[in-house]
Amino acid sequence: MSSAPVHDSVRHALILGGTTEARRLAAALAAEPGVRVTSSLAGRVAAPRLPAGEVRIGGFGGPEGLARWLREHAVDALIDATHPFAGTISFHAARAAACAHVPLLALRRPGWGAQPGDVWHPVPTLAEAAAVLPALGGRVFLTTGRMGLAHFAHLTDQWFLVRSVDAPEPPHPPRMTTLLDRGPFTLDGERELLRRHRIDVLVTKDSGAAATAPKLAAAREAGVPVVVVQRPPVPEGVPVAAEPDAAVEWVRALLG
Repeated sequence: MSSAPVHDSVRHALILGGTTEARRLAAALAAEPGVRVTSSLAGRVAAPRLPAGEVRIGGFGGPEGLARWLREHAVDALIDATHPFAGTISFHAARAAACAHVPLLALRRPGWGAQPGDVWHPVPTLAEAAAVLPALGGRVFLTTGRMGLAHFAHLTDQWFLVRSVDAPEPPHPPRMTTLLDRGPFTLDGERELLRRHRIDVLVTKDSGAAATAPKLAAAREAGVPVVVVQRPPVPEGVPVAAEPDAAVEWVRALLG
């Protein structure tokens, strides 16, 4: 007697990952009985922290490629747990899920909120962040990652301290020092960076991560203004979970 197809007994969840929340979700789903979990990583970090379960690295070839992968691998649930600023893949996921008729959930950590004493300058894009910098300071602590440095490459009067996990490639600002580091960061460490490098303006994305929030407290204490790039919206109609535990409950209700 032939055994039942794998899809009938094991339900498949695909996580579009790369974040701390994605790794926590993968670990939780890998422990769920009857759930096969695959995490997809973009491959932009040279040595990523691998999550529990199966892992694939690299793109899908746009929304059509992702939809094809969902069908070919019998995916029952798709969770977009990418970085809040990975906007393109989120919209690709929404199109692919609709095409393949796979339920989709977005896992998004809450954004940061300004506190008393903060001097924040919210902007919608990295280009707008570059545009406001000349009026705010000449020594910039840039923590928006290495992928968007081209937006600041034309600023020749500012000096930049650029922090990223991997070394940036051109184009980038001509006056720049690179600090290769990965969070979590401490408040004392961030205070020392601002003091040692005489930083007078901080540029950050509203990633909402607790691991990188100490820089905001250090800037507040030092009276350093912060240019905050606002995160793009989640695609319309896609439900959102703020915590991995809520995403696990969504998967349980969907696949149970």
